[in-house]
Amino acid sequence: MHLTSARLDAINPSLTIAVATKARALQAAGRDVISLSAGEPDFDTPQNVKDAAIAAIQAGETKYTDVSGTPALRKAVAAKFKRDSGIDYKPEEIIISTGGKQVIFNAMLATLNAGDEVIIPSPCWVSYPDIVTLAEGKPVIVPCGQNNGFKLRPEDLEAAITPKTRWFMLNSPCNPTGAAYSAEELRGLCDVLLRHPDVWIFTDDIYEKLAYDGFKPATIVQVEPRLKDRTVTMNGCSKAYAMTGWRIGFAGAPVPLIKAMDKLQSQSTSNTSSVSQAAAVEALIGPQESIAAMTKVYQARRDLVVDMLNAAPGITCHKPEGAFYVFPAIHGCVGKTSKGGAAITDDESFVIALLEEEGVAVVHGAAFLYPGHFRISYATDTESLREACTRIQRFCQGLH
Repeated sequence: MHLTSARLDAINPSLTIAVATKARALQAAGRDVISLSAGEPDFDTPQNVKDAAIAAIQAGETKYTDVSGTPALRKAVAAKFKRDSGIDYKPEEIIISTGGKQVIFNAMLATLNAGDEVIIPSPCWVSYPDIVTLAEGKPVIVPCGQNNGFKLRPEDLEAAITPKTRWFMLNSPCNPTGAAYSAEELRGLCDVLLRHPDVWIFTDDIYEKLAYDGFKPATIVQVEPRLKDRTVTMNGCSKAYAMTGWRIGFAGAPVPLIKAMDKLQSQSTSNTSSVSQAAAVEALIGPQESIAAMTKVYQARRDLVVDMLNAAPGITCHKPEGAFYVFPAIHGCVGKTSKGGAAITDDESFVIALLEEEGVAVVHGAAFLYPGHFRISYATDTESLREACTRIQRFCQGLH
C-alpha cells in the first residue's frame, strides 16, 4: 500500500533543513563545523518580551483565544502597520498565525483551485513553491538576475501574467538574496498590477526591520493604496525581535479573506499560543531599541562577509540591502576539482565538498530555485563568520 498522498509526493522536504541535518551529523561525529545554513537570529529575545510572557503565564493567560488572535494583539498589529508603513488596517482585517509560514499556507489553501498560477520571483524562499503546489496551484518562477540586484523588473512581471494568474508573491527584503525594494522600485510593479485587477498580491515583509545603510524597504499597499483590497501584507516577530521559536506571524488583508483564513485555521491549529501572543503585544508596542542594536551588528557582519567572499577566487558576491543573507555566485568555481578530489559540477557539489573538506555548512542555490549560487546566513557570531569565510577562501584557492 502506498502510504503518502499524491499531494504530499508533489513537494520536497525543506532543503535548508536537510543541510543543517547533515552538518549536525558531522558535528556529532566530532567534526568542527561552522553552520551558516539556518535563517535564525543568534540574538536572544529582548528581556521586556520575555518578561511579558512570564507575566502572562502568572496571570493565567493560558487558555484558548479567538482563532484569529487576541483582541490586544490584533490591535497591536494594526498599530504596527500604521506606525511603520502608514497602512490603515482595522483589527478585523488582521489574523495571527503560527509563524509567517502558516499565513502563506492559509492564504494559498483558502484561495487556489487546481491549476491557478502563482508568480514567484526567484531566487525565492524554499517554501513558497511547495506551499503553492500543496494547494494544487502552479508556481510560475520568474528568475531575477544578480545584475539587477536580484530584483524583479516590471516588464518581467507583466510577461508572466496570464488569464490563470491568481497571485503574485513578493518577499522584500528577500530570503535568500537580501534584496529589498524601495518605494520607487515598487512603483513600477504596482503600475503593472493596477492593469490586472484579477491578480491578488501576497507580500512577505518578515525581514522589513533588517535593512542597512539607511535603506527603507517599502511595501505594496504603502506605495499603492488602491491595491489594498486584493493584497495580503504579511509580517511577524521572528526576525525583527529574535522570536523564531515563539511562532508568531500575522497579516493584514480584506475581511472576506481573513474570514476564509480563520475558517481554515479553525480546523487546523486553531489559535496561536496564548503566551506567545502576549509576548508579541509587548514586542510590537514596547521599546524598539533592540532592533537598531541588532541591525548595527548585522550590517558590520554583512560588510565583512561580502568583502571576504569577493576576495575568494571564482566567487562574486552582491552587497544586499537587507535581511541577514548573502547569495554569492560560484560561476568561476564550476568545472574545477577540489583539493580533496571532488568535481565541482554545480552549486550542490560545491556546498557538499565545502562541508566535507572545510566544515562550513551553506545552502546551495538550487534549493532557492536559482542554481550557480549559494546562501550564507550571517546571523551568527562575527568570529565564526570570519573563520568560515577564511575557510571558503582556502577552499576556493585549492580548486584546480
